[in-house]
Amino acid sequence: MSNFFAYLSRMKHIKRWGLMRNTWEENIQEHSLQVAMIAHALAIINNKKFGGNVDLKSVLELAVYHEASEVITGDLATPIKYFNKEIKKAYKEIEVVANTKLLDMLPEEIKDEYRHLLSNNESSNELEYKIVKQADKICAYLKCVEELRTGNNEFEKAKDSIYNGIIEKNDPAVNYFMEKFVPAFDLTLDELN
Repeated sequence: MSNFFAYLSRMKHIKRWGLMRNTWEENIQEHSLQVAMIAHALAIINNKKFGGNVDLKSVLELAVYHEASEVITGDLATPIKYFNKEIKKAYKEIEVVANTKLLDMLPEEIKDEYRHLLSNNESSNELEYKIVKQADKICAYLKCVEELRTGNNEFEKAKDSIYNGIIEKNDPAVNYFMEKFVPAFDLTLDELN
């Protein structure tokens, strides 16, 4: 018997943005789906518009599992996670232990298919991993936009900070996505129709 997928099903119980008052709670399972959709779009944009050669399957796989360790660690808030180099390093080590525990739950005959998804090895699929990280930041930005639309000013500084982090990378595919798709998140349902 393997506990792997039973553990992953608990992603729906891990809440994000724990230090902030939320109008609506977001869990890491729904977040991972949104990251996968946006990362997939970034990869397509990179390939079709900017002549890239991104592996779409790899991007999707990495995005789906990018928060998997949090079923063991929980979601550590970004201001804490990146407070200083020692905490950042310690948290990376905790993620490695958590991912190793998850990997060890898999039967031997399929474990190798998941190893790269649970390794947190940023260099193994450098371009694909970078795209997932960019999608992750876009999703954080979109969460801020949605919270601000409901009148929750708690997310105002986070929105500005995340936006600046996205834009300073000056990635053409990300800039294209931000220009073409992000403004629609400010629209009401009637305006979308």
